[in-house]
Amino acid sequence: MALPQLIPSHSSSLPHQPSINPHAANPYPIFKPFLKSSSLSQSCRYHSHRLSSLRCSASSLPDNHPTDPPKSDDVAELPIFPLPLVLFPGAILPLQIFEFRYRIMMHTLLHTDLRFGVIYSDSVTGTADVGCVGEIVKHERLVDDRFFLVCKGQERFRITNVVRTKPYLVAEVNWLEDRPSGSEDLDGLANEVENYMKDVIRLSNRLHGKQEKETLELRRNLFPTPFSFFVGSTFEGAPREQQALLELEDTATRLKREKETLRNTLNYLSAASAVKDVFPSS
Repeated sequence: MALPQLIPSHSSSLPHQPSINPHAANPYPIFKPFLKSSSLSQSCRYHSHRLSSLRCSASSLPDNHPTDPPKSDDVAELPIFPLPLVLFPGAILPLQIFEFRYRIMMHTLLHTDLRFGVIYSDSVTGTADVGCVGEIVKHERLVDDRFFLVCKGQERFRITNVVRTKPYLVAEVNWLEDRPSGSEDLDGLANEVENYMKDVIRLSNRLHGKQEKETLELRRNLFPTPFSFFVGSTFEGAPREQQALLELEDTATRLKREKETLRNTLNYLSAASAVKDVFPSS
C-alpha cells in the first residue's frame, strides 16, 4: 500500500534513534511530496505485488527460534539483510536472490529457521540498528539456482552486537515491544488515522481523475498497534520516515506521528485540488 503525495511530519520530540553508523547525517530533511499517485485502496495488501530485485547482504546460520514469541529481554543471533527499504510487522516483502553467496545462505535458511533480520541501510544515514524479522512464507527455486521469496514481517529487534561481518553479517539482537500507552485512547487515535487515510485516498483519486467510490475498510479490525505498523508500511517512498516509525516503542506516539503526516498530506492535496478547480488545465 502506498500513500500518494505523502508529507511526513517532523516532530522535534521524536528524534531518530542512533544508527550503527555514528556519523550518519540527519535522516529526516524536509522534502516535497513524493510517491506515485496509486491509491491506497489499490495496494492495500501491503507490498504483495511489488517484487524487489536486490543484492542482499545477510548472514547464514541463525539459531532456531522458539515456538512462543520471543520476549523483549531475550537475546538471539540473526543473519542480517541491510536493504534500502523498511519492513514492518505484518507486511509482505517479495525478494529475488541471485548472488551466489546469498543463494548458499538461502539453502541454509530453507532447511533451518526461515528467519532473518531486515534492516534499513542507505548511503546517507548508514545502517540502522532497529529492524524487523522477515520470515520466509513462500519460495521458488529456479533452474539457475536463483530464488524468489515472499517474506512476512514478524517481531522488531535492535542490534546489540555484531557477531561477524563475513561471509555474511550476523548480529546479536534484543526484541522490541511497544510500551503501555497509559491512559491514551488508542482506538480513538487509530480511528482518526483511518479517517485521514480515507480522505487522502478520496482527494488523490479526484486529483488524478479516478472514479470516486466508497473507500474500503482500512483498519479491518486490527488492534491499534498492528494497525500503526500497517499505516507505516503504506508510507512507501519515505524509508527514513518509515524507519523512525518502526523505531518508536509507543503505539500512541506512532499513531500521532502518522496522523500528523496524513493531515499534512491532506492539506497539500486540498490545496492542489483547489488550484485544479480554478485552473482545470494545470
